[in-house]
Amino acid sequence: MPGSIGGSYRSLGGSGSDIYRSTTTAANGSNGSTTMMDTVKKAFSFVTATNGGNGFPSEPLIAEDDVKQPVIIASRTDSANTNTIRKMPTSGVAEEAALLGTMPSDSMDDIELKNIQLQFPSTRSLSRDDSSACEETVETDRGPLVVAIQGSRNKPAILTYHDLGLNYISNFQAFFNYIDMRALLENFCVYHVNAPGQEEGAQTLPEDYIYPTIDELASQLTFVLSHFGLKQFIGFGVGAGANILSRFALVNPHKVAALCLINCVSTQAGWIEWGYQKLNARYLRSKGMTQGVLDYLMWHHFGRNTEERNHDLVQVYKSYFERNVNATNLALFIDSYIKRTDLNIQREMDPTKKKEGMTLGMPVINITGSHSPHMDDTVTLNGRLDPTNSTWMKISDCGMVLEEQPGKVSEAFRLFLQGEGYVAPLSPTKMADFRKASFEELLKAKYGNCADHSSPMLARNIHITENPISAVVC
Repeated sequence: MPGSIGGSYRSLGGSGSDIYRSTTTAANGSNGSTTMMDTVKKAFSFVTATNGGNGFPSEPLIAEDDVKQPVIIASRTDSANTNTIRKMPTSGVAEEAALLGTMPSDSMDDIELKNIQLQFPSTRSLSRDDSSACEETVETDRGPLVVAIQGSRNKPAILTYHDLGLNYISNFQAFFNYIDMRALLENFCVYHVNAPGQEEGAQTLPEDYIYPTIDELASQLTFVLSHFGLKQFIGFGVGAGANILSRFALVNPHKVAALCLINCVSTQAGWIEWGYQKLNARYLRSKGMTQGVLDYLMWHHFGRNTEERNHDLVQVYKSYFERNVNATNLALFIDSYIKRTDLNIQREMDPTKKKEGMTLGMPVINITGSHSPHMDDTVTLNGRLDPTNSTWMKISDCGMVLEEQPGKVSEAFRLFLQGEGYVAPLSPTKMADFRKASFEELLKAKYGNCADHSSPMLARNIHITENPISAVVC
């Protein structure tokens, strides 16, 4: 350890050079030459030695044993005068520079943001914007129906029917324009049926017009099939439309190849539903779309706590119900729906006791959402269907499945059609994976196990350029 000589610290080399200046002294040296009072006085004189009170010493204060140490002269310039700062050791300058490097520069200019433009995403609308669908009017025994056709008419038919407060545009346009469904439509033709007075921009029905009952709405589909020359179709219905398609399938089982039912109710209206819908119909006739009717329609389609899941979608449909729905015509449709009768179907497990017409004989896929208020009704319907040709499917985190989970519904519908023998192409994403796997199998069959993408021979001789979704127009 370094020895203590005269109250100062020396280096191990014994060269005699002090490591610390004379400003650092022992409080009580071994010889008693330096006292505590001397140390305080020396420190006080270092602080108070300034020029005019500006905080800078007028003369450098250098101890006698510091003369041989390397020093740096620093200067400061202000508006009043120019002063020279005391000499500082090299190690002290490096420490000060390191500290100052962490502080922001006083000369930094303020940053001004210019040319900022707000960009909003394209808003979702429920207006007619699909040029591929053409509308035709079909005359029936209870008035005209507006039917929209989408796809080539020489292909298998899919017939859709909408729910309360909606039409084919607001209920099905976004779903059938989904990329996977657009690929599916290459092999099918879709016929969108609108209930009387529910089409886009419909005129108010006459006061003496008697709206068809729910069974008469189902029988109107016979005129649609006759108008377009359809012998059989695949039904795709939501809510009230699913109930209508089910009634038609019970009476005409040979004309329905399969059914996709979403939030379908197979029983008659209960007292709570009947009371709410009666009030809604009355307000729609007298006051139009009130807040109570709007809230009920949102609950009917989305369930509860919808804004927490998809706030933007809720606002789109609220605006649609307020501005685009003919209140009087909707009141007539609601009256017809709450007066529905039970489907009178039941499951019979004994093959010897099965009777034709006791339940839906065609394949059925029964879909609902986990937040849908009609989930229990779909469970009841599932208990009344034949388990050998029906499937119940609940999709999580949604109430209005076509809007909130179109990918899952389109995948289920495609697999359902494939199971029934229809040619349903893969979705564009799966098509790309399939082509990649097929290409790898082809390489293995031709070149054996050594066929990989890192082979120089393959990289030199094989060049492939493909677009797996070139046939899909979005």
